[in-house]
This record gives sequence, C-alpha cells and structure tokens, in this order.
Amino acid sequence: MQYDDDIKKRLKRAEGQVRGVLKMMEEGQDCQNVVCQLSAIRSAIDKAMAYIVASNLEHCILAEEEAGRDSSKVVHQAVELLVKSR
Repeated sequence: MQYDDDIKKRLKRAEGQVRGVLKMMEEGQDCQNVVCQLSAIRSAIDKAMAYIVASNLEHCILAEEEAGRDSSKVVHQAVELLVKSR
C-alpha cells in the first residue's frame, strides 16, 4: 500500500506533540494540561488509523470487484481492524 504525504504529515505532527508532552512532563506542568495534550494525540492517531483503513479498504474493494469476487470479507476485516484499534 502507498501512504500519501498527508498521512505522513499527520503522524509527524503527532510525533511532535508527543515530544511536547514529554517536555511538559519534564517541566512539571499541570496534570490537566498533560492529559489534554495526550487526548489530542490519541485523537490524531485514531484519525490517522481510520484514514489508513479507509484508503486500504477502498483499494481492496476495487481489487475484489475487478477479480469478480465478493468484497464483504474485506469490509469485515476492515471493521475488525478498527474495532481492535480501540
């Protein structure tokens, strides 16, 4: 699967946020601020995972249809991936 630059940028941004949280912790910042930032990171990662699964699902469905096969199994696997990631 090809990963586009948008998803890579999202993950690099999340990586920067993690570094920021570590710095906050080293500075002894308030727990509420740290948890708020961690929540934002989790949300960004969740969105990145959903985007990757959706892109892959689209590609797999098209491949299954071109081969004349039923794509329901691919959809089921994608849903399982999303559920597992929670």
